[in-house]
Amino acid sequence: MGRRIGPLLVLCASLLAATASPATPATAAGTGAKDAATARSPRPLDQVIPAPASVREKGRPYAINPRTVIRVYGGQGQDRRSNHRRGASKDVRQVAEHLAELLRPATGYRLPVTTSPGRDGIQLRLGGHRTLGAEGYRLDVGERAVKLSAREPAGLFHGVQTLRQLLPAAVEARSVQPGPWPIAGGTITDTPRYAYRGAMLDVARHFFPVGAVKRYIDQLALYKVNTLHLHLSDDQGWRIAVDSWPRLAAYGGGSEVGGGPGGYYTKADYREIVRYASARHLTVVPEIDMPGHTNAALASYAELNCDGVAPPRYTGIEVGFSSLCVPLERTYDFVDDVLRELAALTPGPYLHIGGDEAHATSHEDYVTFMRRVQPVVAKYGKKAIGWHQITAAPDRGTVAQYWGYDRTGAEERARVAEAARRGTKLVLSPADRAYLDMKYDKDTPLGLSWAGYVSTRRSYDWDPGGYLEGVPERAVLGVEAPLWSETIATSAQLEYLAFPRLPGVAELGWSPAATHNWDGYRKRLAQQGPRWELMGVNYYRSPQVPWPR
Repeated sequence: MGRRIGPLLVLCASLLAATASPATPATAAGTGAKDAATARSPRPLDQVIPAPASVREKGRPYAINPRTVIRVYGGQGQDRRSNHRRGASKDVRQVAEHLAELLRPATGYRLPVTTSPGRDGIQLRLGGHRTLGAEGYRLDVGERAVKLSAREPAGLFHGVQTLRQLLPAAVEARSVQPGPWPIAGGTITDTPRYAYRGAMLDVARHFFPVGAVKRYIDQLALYKVNTLHLHLSDDQGWRIAVDSWPRLAAYGGGSEVGGGPGGYYTKADYREIVRYASARHLTVVPEIDMPGHTNAALASYAELNCDGVAPPRYTGIEVGFSSLCVPLERTYDFVDDVLRELAALTPGPYLHIGGDEAHATSHEDYVTFMRRVQPVVAKYGKKAIGWHQITAAPDRGTVAQYWGYDRTGAEERARVAEAARRGTKLVLSPADRAYLDMKYDKDTPLGLSWAGYVSTRRSYDWDPGGYLEGVPERAVLGVEAPLWSETIATSAQLEYLAFPRLPGVAELGWSPAATHNWDGYRKRLAQQGPRWELMGVNYYRSPQVPWPR
């Protein structure tokens, strides 16, 4: 996380969050429509983000037309036999319906989803070689049909996102466009480099309602991100209802940076976010940050404080001043209750327990606390993730999320590397590469700069497999792009900082290292501009990218 910020920035950030609303770049449906109307040649198969693992261009293109149908098939073996009796699996049909919903508005075509067999149309099928794994897919495009196959529904979904990007940008329009809708002939065989490809949204500094979170989920899914990390608690606010400690949300949720009203998710709200993410094959990882970053909890319950006195709610952006009372047994009742209720709401395998910037906690208390809390996570059937400071006392199976940067001390890096060599898996989120809340440059109206400026190129131009000296690549579980919300309060502001940097981090997580090349990537990234305009994404027009006029 790393919030090393001076008092002046507290005021500046509050004012920016309250007043800044970066102007959306000059956008017009005409840009996307012109792209579609003039695109007589299909987009090459390798011109998507993330870059596919293997591409073979061959044969004539397929053109989506008024007669196109979307055919769904079940899997192999027992799945295939049962397919004759009751139609294709629910999961395959769900992906097919998602594809149809994406394509119908701009094409104006019916695009019926059917289980009837045939040799034409767009075909989705479970099956394929075992090397595709849980998320890989194969896309075969011929003049008569497009065939998409995968071992699991997640692979089919990722393949649909590739298919979507191969079409003209005008396919993102919500009204009928003139087309045509060609897809280049050939084969893509694609699997991810890393199993964990995440994005984090801080809803604690500023609260983002369910609709805004869903909007971000849809944007993440386009780039094959498979994990949404929600930072649900911090000094400024508590954002999830806990039945056994109701004042956490009712009182602790009523503040945010700059003094706004805050807010929180009911359990029904949280379940809806989880459901929506799951339908787009993203796993939700909830975070309750502790033992530091806990002022909202301490303000809600005096009994959690060592002196029995609740502090006032906090609306600034300084860090490191709060701590749960480690010697107090009531602290662990609180932790157990919160993690138990959160685990029951969360189908995914992970609970994030924070652990960073616990400056008000002694090293000995920190180690004691983490050694007591990690088994609680395991007790409720989950795996713990913590910020990389947790490598001071990691349990077996705990994942450490590295957020250091170029100026991080050698001793701290060495401790992380040693933990990795001993079996601790790492998620990499270097602050001066992957933090989406860092300013692009000195003139950026939103964001912070304590880790330096993070340009579009800098966010892309690094290799997770070789980033930390002494860390074997097998220890890298994946990458994550965090977006802290000290200076942002709206979807437009969120998008201004996330785009165009987010797709680059997503590509680092998915694509083979051999495909990583800035000169090629920046051209593929430029092609996303018209698409974002039609999607209403308020992106930053980085001067490092040759955006189309």
